Amino acid sequence: MTWVSEIMLQQTRVEAVKPYFYRFLQELPDVAHLAVCPEEKLLKLWEGLGYYNRVRNMQKAAREVMEQYGGKLPADYDQLKGLTGIGNYTAGAIASIAYGIPVPAVDGNVLRVISRVTKSYEDIMKQSVRKKMEQQLLAVMPKDCPGDYNQALMELGAVVCVPNGMAKCGECPLGELCLARKDDCVMELPVKAAKKPRKIEERTVLVIQDGERVAIRKRAGKGLLAGLYELPNQEGHMTEREVLEYVKERHLDAVRIEPLAPAKHIFSHVEWRMIGYRVRVAALEEQFARDMIFVDKKETKQKYAIPSAFDAYSGVIKEEKSEIT
Repeated sequence: MTWVSEIMLQQTRVEAVKPYFYRFLQELPDVAHLAVCPEEKLLKLWEGLGYYNRVRNMQKAAREVMEQYGGKLPADYDQLKGLTGIGNYTAGAIASIAYGIPVPAVDGNVLRVISRVTKSYEDIMKQSVRKKMEQQLLAVMPKDCPGDYNQALMELGAVVCVPNGMAKCGECPLGELCLARKDDCVMELPVKAAKKPRKIEERTVLVIQDGERVAIRKRAGKGLLAGLYELPNQEGHMTEREVLEYVKERHLDAVRIEPLAPAKHIFSHVEWRMIGYRVRVAALEEQFARDMIFVDKKETKQKYAIPSAFDAYSGVIKEEKSEIT
């Protein structure tokens, strides 16, 4: 449970994770079930959390645990780090919370707290700085309750020494020890190297459907959103005429085309700026559309994992037939 929750909580808020967490454990209650879960089911269970490589790596690690450790996560920090997708933080969280091993679990919240308490202007994005802070915490960590200690620091950073907006210094139990508060420089810390600007990509998303079915396709096995299902889309912003030509090339007979509202989706390093069209066709002919499959509209919700990047357009799939005639 600790492993699943920590992986889910990377880049995701606690309240958002809860329903996914309970659903995931209900379907995959242990390492053995995770190791053998079909990929499509696994990705569908993860749908909405994003960063799908996280759950793929979890499954790889589950198979390693089955093969090397008899189906039980090892109670050893270094062995945990040797599993696919588990780094210093996740290994520290599992080791300290699940097994009571006195090792630090340093995430962004903890880095912020330590930077402010010690008034450190070192760049927390540097691995050497993170390692130094881990050693500082290890030196003062209580041996009898390391999991409680780590979770307290995480919670402190999440709700008091907050990442966005003014820190709640008046509520902080470390307020009397905090050097940044003493010297009135809390909001200057932590220091992070500036990120490279995101690459902007323009895309056109197509909702191609007849009365009952909609066209989807599977992305390539590598790269962004690898192996997931998506609505057909093309690079650039296409005109209605270009869309109709695209549909015609796939031997589909368009009877109506309707522009959809523009949308955008932000990935870690890329931003999609999208326009969309809903295209009603006379019939979806599978034998001609070489790069698409046609599924019942209900199946897109129940079976196929369509990334949240397409939420603005996948919503129209669920509309009733009478609305598009």
